[in-house]
Amino acid sequence: MTNTRVKLPGLNLKNPVMPASGTFGFGDVPAAKKFDLNDLGAMVIKTTTPHATTGNPQPQIAVLDDGVLNSVGLTNPGVDAVISEKLTPLRKQYPDLPIMASVGGDSEDDYVEVAKKLSVSGLVNALEINVSCPNVDRGGMSFGVHPDVVEELTKKIKNVVNVPIYVKLTPNVTDVVTIAKAAERGGADGISMINTLLGMEIDVKTRKPVLGHNMGGLSGEAVRPVAIRMIAQVHQAVDLPIIGMGGISSAEDVVKFMLAGASAVAVGTAHFHDSIASKHIADSLPAELEELGVDDINDLVGQVKLN
Repeated sequence: MTNTRVKLPGLNLKNPVMPASGTFGFGDVPAAKKFDLNDLGAMVIKTTTPHATTGNPQPQIAVLDDGVLNSVGLTNPGVDAVISEKLTPLRKQYPDLPIMASVGGDSEDDYVEVAKKLSVSGLVNALEINVSCPNVDRGGMSFGVHPDVVEELTKKIKNVVNVPIYVKLTPNVTDVVTIAKAAERGGADGISMINTLLGMEIDVKTRKPVLGHNMGGLSGEAVRPVAIRMIAQVHQAVDLPIIGMGGISSAEDVVKFMLAGASAVAVGTAHFHDSIASKHIADSLPAELEELGVDDINDLVGQVKLN
């Protein structure tokens, strides 16, 4: 029998597949109601901020041939409401499902506040730190592009939480390894990567960008080779487990990401074409592994044979 179980800090996964943050809301979107979330390795909820936010101007989403551009922004009801109205019922319904919450904010204090509240709630098994948020104290550049900020923020969060933290790396940097090493120095328990690539698309008839916010995050198949490349680089440079994401739409893609160095994966944009893609990918993993002659999925991690 092929083993698909993966053990990560704070997360005991029956298989390495989870929905990427934002794609399944707080476990309350229609797709999440179509199947038993226990069929997944874990549930990752939408990014949470200290107070309610409404997100960016419409249109927020543009579906392209090989991906999706989104500028949804971090729409959420604020951390207190997330804990009482979203996480409490989710945990009640799924007492054994590993749940990872995603932390965002406009300042370091915001992150620390949200992380501490989520940790103290006792409802989550791990935190994903979304450092792609714009840092208002630094003129709006994302936290995740400054190694010193990533290291300092990671340290501050580690000091107030009692669950493992995974720092989510932005690909919009010259050298992703430098950022990963900063997260490791700060005490991160793992890395989550990659977040979306900054992109823009134009409607030639109106001559306007297709998104209300002009630019947005590109995800889906178009970014997969970038994600695989960055994961391979980071896996060789740090000793932290990696949750990989970026255009995964099949069990074969999962194998590719694990060969590059990921220990688990998150599925996002594939849900635009198949609302329960993460379940279908998880279900098809054992057959894929059997075909490749792999007895234990963990044996794949970082086993790419570089030329």
